[in-house]
Amino acid sequence: MNRYKTQQNESLTGLCRLLGINRQVYYRSIHINTRRRKLIDKVLDMVRDIRLQMPRIGTRKLFYLLLDKLKPLKVGRDKLFSILRANNLLIKPKRSYHITTDSDHRFKKHKNLIENVTPNRPEQIWVCDITYIGNRANPMYLSLVTDAYSKKIVGYQVANTLETKASVEALKMAIKNRSYRKASLTHHSDRGFQYCSADYQKILNKNSITCSMTESYDPYANAIAERVNGILKQEFIGYDRNIDLKTMSQLVENSVNIYNQIRPHYSCGYKTPQQMHQQCEVKIRNYKKKSPIDYTQLSPLNEYLKSK
Repeated sequence: MNRYKTQQNESLTGLCRLLGINRQVYYRSIHINTRRRKLIDKVLDMVRDIRLQMPRIGTRKLFYLLLDKLKPLKVGRDKLFSILRANNLLIKPKRSYHITTDSDHRFKKHKNLIENVTPNRPEQIWVCDITYIGNRANPMYLSLVTDAYSKKIVGYQVANTLETKASVEALKMAIKNRSYRKASLTHHSDRGFQYCSADYQKILNKNSITCSMTESYDPYANAIAERVNGILKQEFIGYDRNIDLKTMSQLVENSVNIYNQIRPHYSCGYKTPQQMHQQCEVKIRNYKKKSPIDYTQLSPLNEYLKSK
């Protein structure tokens, strides 16, 4: 056995000499690669633990959640990106577009009262929308009521039609769960018939909630609602799920609880919506459309290039 090891070492020495590599360098590289593999496996295990609850959470939010564990391992954000990219674990956003708004109806449409208004407290503005979460064989729709300041989902309902009933149930849930009942509240939505209907408006009036609506088809006019819709569909619910209404309702309930209680939100300074909803000191980041370039402010050189 010793003779075999001696022959093996001599063969390795000769091979290293042939390739111009120091044998100690060779052994060191094996040790480094082994240590690096252990580190990567440890990081991947942490990521998989979080993605058991939030399957499509992005890398920046993963880094925030794992910061205390990654710091001793000397893994920064860029390194985390590299590890996930090398293991094909980066999340690629999916696009899905379905029209759920029918504004060609006889009901009264309201003016936009929140344009250029930045909420500075919970339950100052609620934004509402309906999003498609089913498939061709089993169409389903999710009605959401979201607090514009905290990004907390305060009301939701799943239905297999676009009837007003689901939106009404989501609104009733939101009103039932209000935390600041004495504060003024504005309800903002698109001009869909669900929100303009007599039944829906009756509930708003009964609870002294001011009604506001978009006045254009620009998605930025109701950007917060659109963003929360996308988070639920891309990170939690997914697409093309062949499940029934009852199972989808349970999935949505679980997803909303995780979203509200666990998932950090970038626009809330990486606080969870629930944490954000319990205070009013943190200023939120806005979802604002980029302003067009004002060429009158450009230098003469840029003006000259523009004219060309």
